[in-house]
Amino acid sequence: MTTNRRRGKRRKTKKGITEGKIYIHATFNNTIITVTDPDGNVITWSSGGVAGFKGARKGTPYAAQLAAEDAIKKATATGLKRARIYVKGPGPGRESALRAIGMSGIQVTLIKDITPIPHDGCRPPKRRRV
Repeated sequence: MTTNRRRGKRRKTKKGITEGKIYIHATFNNTIITVTDPDGNVITWSSGGVAGFKGARKGTPYAAQLAAEDAIKKATATGLKRARIYVKGPGPGRESALRAIGMSGIQVTLIKDITPIPHDGCRPPKRRRV
């Protein structure tokens, strides 16, 4: 009789990381929050889908707020106290995710917009007609 046990590596949780970086990737359809250590190794992450939303509701500011709270709760369990925030993308969840991080008690040392801006790059899609 064989049992189907999950064999493999257990996930290591890094403890004692007091400083880190928080990346907010806000698209029109979703908002993804990633928390890393200063070297860029991912500690934890969350998104609108992880927060329990499906479809078009993943892109709402409320979903981004819940995702940010979830990611920060996991990160503070590892000892995160200070963070630099990098925001990328034009989505509706940018501001609410920033607000949720600010209310969480983590000391924010920097907020930087790293949205890629083309210097006359690819031709944009045609204008939307609704």
